[in-house]
Amino acid sequence: MERTFLSRACDESSARGAVPTSRTGRAARAARAALVALLPLAAAALDAGVARAQDTTRAAELDSLRERLRRAEEAIGVLREQLATQAEAGVQTATRVRADVFGRVLTNVFHNSTAVNNADVPLLALPTGRGGLGASVRQTSVGISVTVNRVLGGDFVGDLHTDFFGGQQPSVGGRHFPLLRVRTARGALRWARGELLVGQETPLVAAIDPVSVASFGTPGFTAAGNLWLWLPQLRGTVELGTPARLALQAAVVAPTTGDPASPFDTGLDSAEQSKRPFLQLRLRSRWGEDERRGEIGVGAHRGWIRHTDGSLVASEAVTLSAVLPLTHAVELRGEGYAGRALRGFGGGGIGQNLTTTGVPVRDRGGWAQLNVRPRPYAEFGGGCGVADPKDENLPAGRLRNVACAAHVIARPGGGVLAGLEYRRLRTTYAAGPQASSHVNLAMGFEF
Repeated sequence: MERTFLSRACDESSARGAVPTSRTGRAARAARAALVALLPLAAAALDAGVARAQDTTRAAELDSLRERLRRAEEAIGVLREQLATQAEAGVQTATRVRADVFGRVLTNVFHNSTAVNNADVPLLALPTGRGGLGASVRQTSVGISVTVNRVLGGDFVGDLHTDFFGGQQPSVGGRHFPLLRVRTARGALRWARGELLVGQETPLVAAIDPVSVASFGTPGFTAAGNLWLWLPQLRGTVELGTPARLALQAAVVAPTTGDPASPFDTGLDSAEQSKRPFLQLRLRSRWGEDERRGEIGVGAHRGWIRHTDGSLVASEAVTLSAVLPLTHAVELRGEGYAGRALRGFGGGGIGQNLTTTGVPVRDRGGWAQLNVRPRPYAEFGGGCGVADPKDENLPAGRLRNVACAAHVIARPGGGVLAGLEYRRLRTTYAAGPQASSHVNLAMGFEF
């Protein structure tokens, strides 16, 4: 095509510049012959240029593909290294089930302005004694969890969670040689609309706790409106398939009065002597997912305690609990209850079960906490709790207990954790109120 176009252009040019003389005609014919002779060379040069341009484009494309391939191979190599590290970090059990280890190493430095019942995690202000400064690592915890798919038509999940808040050895150092303690030990089968759990877990009717790194060994607001004690139980959950994701839950729970036991005591407390388990029911609704998941539930508890004369007295409670995500960064959580003889749930009735006349202590209380998490690495919040048993013949003379706390928690990365909490306790006795301020600096790491 190029050759034809050039020939036509030369002919037209010669025609326009023709002079009617023989010499001019011969010169024009010679020039035209020379130009026509050069046409194959021009076409060849043009073809070569086009070919070189195409080769350059192809070469650039190949270089780009090679670079992309190199980057993809590097990414795959990094991914393989990460998977290999995870595989090496996993724990292989005797049943060839993969297990994951998790935990937290935590050091708590604390200061109490006046006397409290427990130096590092205080629940009550005492009428006598002094405050002080100290530190402990008792709230360090470690656990292991397993997950197995396709078990009896569902998925099996189990975990064991321990800490070092089980007391201290009667030796030099005391609190600095803490004893290991089981917090929770659970195994659960989960289906699309149901769950069956067996093991040691929080009470079904009071399963929510405040956020805190200063009060982990004993949950925040204990003896000030928070029922919490981990107890062995058999629990079932059936989801009703409604838009509100309603679920009906029931639990058979090991009976307990919450009385202190000696180091090697295997005897039965008065709740166990009733020969009846605690029974609990709860209606629950959930919405949202992950960090935006909300929940509200209403529960009922019934138990029995054997009196010294052989008769049975009732332990009863109705509860309301909720976790309400207000925005993507703000959450409100809390619980409330009313009942009687609730010491077995970790401090109900401010640790008082029966009156001096043998009547169950009537109790009411609750707590609420607002938490704000503007960034994944920062969180702050605060709340209050109160327990207010009926003021009649209380055995320890504790009439009311109020606790308020504010905290800041930072997770800058790499599992590093730091937190600061201020707590104010006000415990009212028959002789009058006592108050104490507690400041707690927590530092450690999670894995």
